[in-house]
Amino acid sequence: MTADTVDTSIKGITGVGETGGVAAVTSAVRGRVDELLAGFLDARRPPVGDPDVAEGYRLLREFVVDGGKRIRPLLCYWGWRGAGGEEPHDDRAADDRAADDRAVVTGAALELYHAGLLIHDDVMDGSELRRGRPTIHRGLAGTSRWTGAEAFGRSAAILLGVLAQAWADELLADAAAGDARGRAARELFNRMRTEVVTGQYLDILAHARADADVERALTVIRYKTARYTVERPLQIGAALAGAPPALLEAYSRFGLPLGEAFQLRDDVLGVFGDPAVTGKPVLDDLREGKRTVLMAYAYARARGPERDLLRTWHGAPDLDERRAAELRRIIVGTGALGEVEGLIALRAGQALDALRDCAIAPEAAQALTMLTERLTRRVR
Repeated sequence: MTADTVDTSIKGITGVGETGGVAAVTSAVRGRVDELLAGFLDARRPPVGDPDVAEGYRLLREFVVDGGKRIRPLLCYWGWRGAGGEEPHDDRAADDRAADDRAVVTGAALELYHAGLLIHDDVMDGSELRRGRPTIHRGLAGTSRWTGAEAFGRSAAILLGVLAQAWADELLADAAAGDARGRAARELFNRMRTEVVTGQYLDILAHARADADVERALTVIRYKTARYTVERPLQIGAALAGAPPALLEAYSRFGLPLGEAFQLRDDVLGVFGDPAVTGKPVLDDLREGKRTVLMAYAYARARGPERDLLRTWHGAPDLDERRAAELRRIIVGTGALGEVEGLIALRAGQALDALRDCAIAPEAAQALTMLTERLTRRVR
């Protein structure tokens, strides 16, 4: 990573060197989402009195409330504002305040759905840490007093992930009910769910096939990350404001390249990031043998002994730091890291070019420009 990489370690994604206006609203929206999620989850009590069930609920609440960048709620909100939604003031009519609340509640539903996906993703990857803490399945295994603790942790985490997604549906049902705008938002949410599961399926297929093709790896991130992280949250917010098809298409032209750049940055951090900042072990992606664009470039360009080293140690559960350093050297030496950094810059530029062509409110354009910088130059 370079010295001028933006540090986003302070309370999610706000700031970017700006003060007042947009940054203040972004921070306030994040706070409202946090408060809403905390209240919603506090009200969800287990229907049985078993303390071990209560512990599962507690872990889920902690995971949702105490971590996360709130990317999707922020994009949903600014997608809504860009499509004509207005920030409420004390002298505004009650229906304007209700529309603002609707956008925030929908964003919270997206965040809760995202939490369920992360829990399942960690189970599938066998990850030990998330956000600097034990993953849900590891935490549950650690509290188990019985034999088969590992299996219990995985199974219980799957159920908690399903519960998070069911509760996301509850939130969305409240926010999107009652009119054509809500139905349009719901339709986009449904489409997003199908896309992200398809992307995850493509991801595990790539792993099973030991696939190292750049274009196929890009297809995975388009469906697994780009659509559900950026494009659809923007469009869902816009739909709540009654956006016309032309604006939904404009958000797609902005959101897809930005979402791809976001995931490409994540792939770089998974190999070259600082664990103290990212909150996850730097060996995980290499040990799991993740078939990322970064690794696809490395496989395509490595020759002879270097390619043999990649095949031997990429995906090896016993990979140690010494071997990982050799893999990183190959990734850098083949130019794979440079290619991905160039692709991140290209996609970010494409997103900003598309944003300049969007006919949206100036404050929304400013916020989305700010978020583009944060998402593509982050260090965690």
